[in-house]
Amino acid sequence: MNYSHEIEIDLPREAVIALFDNAENMKKWQPGLISYEFLEGEPGKEGSTMEMVFERKKGKTMKLKETMLKNNLPDEMNTSYETKGVYNIQKNYFSEMSPDKTLWTSESEFQMEGIGMKLIGFLMPGAFKKQSYKYMVLFKEFAEKESKK
Repeated sequence: MNYSHEIEIDLPREAVIALFDNAENMKKWQPGLISYEFLEGEPGKEGSTMEMVFERKKGKTMKLKETMLKNNLPDEMNTSYETKGVYNIQKNYFSEMSPDKTLWTSESEFQMEGIGMKLIGFLMPGAFKKQSYKYMVLFKEFAEKESKK
């Protein structure tokens, strides 16, 4: 499953990147993120990995392993996320629309493993798209609010 989203952020690209590329900010715009831990490599460098733990319904948690595939900021950052039955490649592009406005384009590719996950991906692709866009909106709101402090 492949899809893309775009969102305009009312901040200069430099400010967007400073907030986006700071792991300390993740909990401020990713609901349910309990913790993150760098596993190997230098954070932000290609090949580095991090484990992220998210709270799910009924007290359960979900672990994701993030791998930095490409970091060419301020233009582009590509990462992959792995969890049981799901592999996601996330390509993020940041374009300067004007001195005070940034366009964030996100391309998502999901690969599902196992009958259950393939069925969920087939029957509910809208849920994945909706969740991806929700995180973009939350980051936009966080970034624009943070800039006013």
